Amino acid sequence: MARRPAPRKRRPAARRGGSRIKWDRVGRIALTVVLFAVLYSYLNPSLEFFKTYTGTTEAKAKLHELLDQNRRLHNRIQSSKDPLVIQREARGQGMVAEGETPVVIDGSLGG
Repeated sequence: MARRPAPRKRRPAARRGGSRIKWDRVGRIALTVVLFAVLYSYLNPSLEFFKTYTGTTEAKAKLHELLDQNRRLHNRIQSSKDPLVIQREARGQGMVAEGETPVVIDGSLGG
């Protein structure tokens, strides 16, 4: 008895006319969508960094302004201990030195 060869399995026939799906275009579109998603994910942290940077710059300017004001006030305190400054301020308030006679001028000159 002669052996018969096993029946061959049929392969599906190749499509004629090519695929209707253009995979290269699908790949490009998917890559573009992923790129925009990544860029969008960087958007909010970038905006927060910019806000923080500008806020820090404003805070530094305010700090330098307050340091200058502190220096001026400190100099004023140091100079207020000078006896000449104390005497000038007292006379501006109408005080008289010890041993001086206070004089009050009352009335007007015209009349």
